[in-house]
Amino acid sequence: MTLNNNKINILSSNLSFPEGPAFAPDGSLWAVELKGECLIQLKEGQLIRHHVSGNPNGIAIDSQGRIWFCDAKKNAIRRFDPRTQIDVIVINEIDGVELKNPNDLAFDAVGNLVFTCPGNSRQEPTGYVCVLKTDGTIKKISTGKYFPNGLAFSADGKSLVIAETYKHRLWKGEWDSKKCEWKNSKIWCDIGGPDGPGGPDGMAFAENGDLYVAVYGTASVRVVSPNGTVIKQINLGSQNPTNCAFDPSGKLGLVITEAEKGQILSVNSEYKGIING
Repeated sequence: MTLNNNKINILSSNLSFPEGPAFAPDGSLWAVELKGECLIQLKEGQLIRHHVSGNPNGIAIDSQGRIWFCDAKKNAIRRFDPRTQIDVIVINEIDGVELKNPNDLAFDAVGNLVFTCPGNSRQEPTGYVCVLKTDGTIKKISTGKYFPNGLAFSADGKSLVIAETYKHRLWKGEWDSKKCEWKNSKIWCDIGGPDGPGGPDGMAFAENGDLYVAVYGTASVRVVSPNGTVIKQINLGSQNPTNCAFDPSGKLGLVITEAEKGQILSVNSEYKGIING
């Protein structure tokens, strides 16, 4: 494994547990303040806060520029429209039971929304993963996980990777967007983590097929090759990276949210972002 000691640029600071970076169609960068009850937008160097209450967590942005986010406090998937400044609860239950602390989410290539629900699964394998289909129905696609967390679709949309944080590992399986099924999923990478709480969190695929994973508690982003091997580590100098995303324009490279110091960081990269959904 090689180390990447590229310069770390600070895009924003003094944030209250930033998470879930994502780029909108207009090029602006969005994230959340999980403990600050806000969505945040970085546009042309300016930081704009949109108060939404709750505990906003991961972000996914649709083709209309609407911000979909998990709310771990209200146990809901919510959607915010920057044009109207209105947010709505899209779903808050499955099979008549309240969602369990939804954490992160991602659109597939046709607009199905997959999201993780770790609940209180740090000690028991009670975490699960759901899909909200384009027809508005919802179902579970995986159960029995120890804190399912970050997730990402491959560039071709045929594979889905999900982090099982408290086991320090990544699962990978085939994604069937028509049937909304995660097939033949198996442990793909034992990525490691800290001795205490933490492990693999949010993640993003690069154009070349490598997966960049924020590993909470290790002050690093670890890079996993297509065969599931950790090949590189980006050292950050701050302990708790929560998620990452590549800038589709290439200007900001890899953007990383970091909770210990409350910062949004960027690292130069030759790769651009992959857009699904």
